[in-house]
Amino acid sequence: MIPLDKLLFAEIDMDGKEQLLHLSFASHEIMVRGHTLRRIETALHRLELSSITTLPSKFHALVAEGQPRIREIVVTEIKPGVEPSQLN
Repeated sequence: MIPLDKLLFAEIDMDGKEQLLHLSFASHEIMVRGHTLRRIETALHRLELSSITTLPSKFHALVAEGQPRIREIVVTEIKPGVEPSQLN
């Protein structure tokens, strides 16, 4: 588990109809894919979250409009001496 209070910065990009939330930590890069992720980014900066997790697609219809839905989370460890751009 990566302590969310160690977040260095977060950035949101669009990827078609989905959003990509890039989270940078000293030891890891995390890419979160889903919808309405700005609310998650805000909660992270305010240290209001204890964790984040994906939501299986069969439950997406149960989530109220305007609420975040995370489809995928990819965590990449940053190794000393390796630039983050070289990890992909």
